[in-house]
Amino acid sequence: MAAIELTRLSKLYPGGVKALDAVDLAIADGEFFALLGPSGCGKTTLLRTIAGLEEATGGAVRIGGADVTELPPGRRDIAMVFQDYALFPHMSVSDNIAYPLRIKKVPGGERRAKAAETAAALGLDGFLARRPGQLSGGQQQRVALARAMACHPRAFLLDEPLSNLDARMRLEARTFLKRLQRELKVTCVFVTHDQAEALALADRIAVLEDGRVRQVGTPAEVFTRPANTFVASFIGSTPMNLLDGVVRGDGRVAVGGVPVPGGPGTGGVTEGEKVVYGVRPEYLGWGTKAADGALTGRVTVVENLGSAQLVTLDGPAGPVQVVVDEDTEVPLGTTGFATPRPDRVLLYRDGELVS
Repeated sequence: MAAIELTRLSKLYPGGVKALDAVDLAIADGEFFALLGPSGCGKTTLLRTIAGLEEATGGAVRIGGADVTELPPGRRDIAMVFQDYALFPHMSVSDNIAYPLRIKKVPGGERRAKAAETAAALGLDGFLARRPGQLSGGQQQRVALARAMACHPRAFLLDEPLSNLDARMRLEARTFLKRLQRELKVTCVFVTHDQAEALALADRIAVLEDGRVRQVGTPAEVFTRPANTFVASFIGSTPMNLLDGVVRGDGRVAVGGVPVPGGPGTGGVTEGEKVVYGVRPEYLGWGTKAADGALTGRVTVVENLGSAQLVTLDGPAGPVQVVVDEDTEVPLGTTGFATPRPDRVLLYRDGELVS
């Protein structure tokens, strides 16, 4: 297997469109690494540039210590699984899995044996004679993975391979994919716009915006300490509350005229300074009576999340969302109070986290 290193990698399209802007990344050998960001941020272009399907305008790509920037895809010793799986509809499952070996001119008997071995590892041994059209979406996904595995590449590049599956099958496939990667100990670079998917699967995540890497870290790091307001607003099934505030001299921040806990970042700001006050809905305590340091507002929306409720308060600070226990009754139109956990408060200055 192999580590992947990107140095000042850039991609410029005609007309001055900058898809990648001097990207620096180091992906460890055997790591499950996610490229995460909204549509158009450059994550798929970055993956295709690693694969050699896109030609870099500047910078370098190294796989296993070797510079492969100028090498064609076939000589980079990587395998790619696409969003649509790209299976050959006229071929059997066995022939689809064996196709990369056929391109490498591996003898037919060896190809079939390898296809059968790989299919068995992915629970496909009863489907070798079928064609892709006779399989479910999850089975087709496993065939695409088996085809990638068959030639033992140094790295897997996965371009949103779960996006065509329904919600339940995505959860099953996600668990399967993580277990498979752990067993193979292979380097994986996984593109997704689904932050829940990235948080669940990845060892580390790179969050991209407009062709630039905005933060690299473990799922816990990007969730609990987003480096900037873009990452803070993007990461999390319930986005972070980002509220305008003014620093007070007592270690608090005035948000909507209410003094609330300033959190660990208050040591890096000065009295009177304007900041963005960040706190996740999960880290707000709910109450129906006034409390010191609580943000207040009228309940305007209650969303059922299954095991909890997401309540929106409209008040002087602006809309504030708070996660409330499923058993708590929250009538619309009533007044609620949301108290931040001081240890979970983040302050942002000019869009960047105050450490």
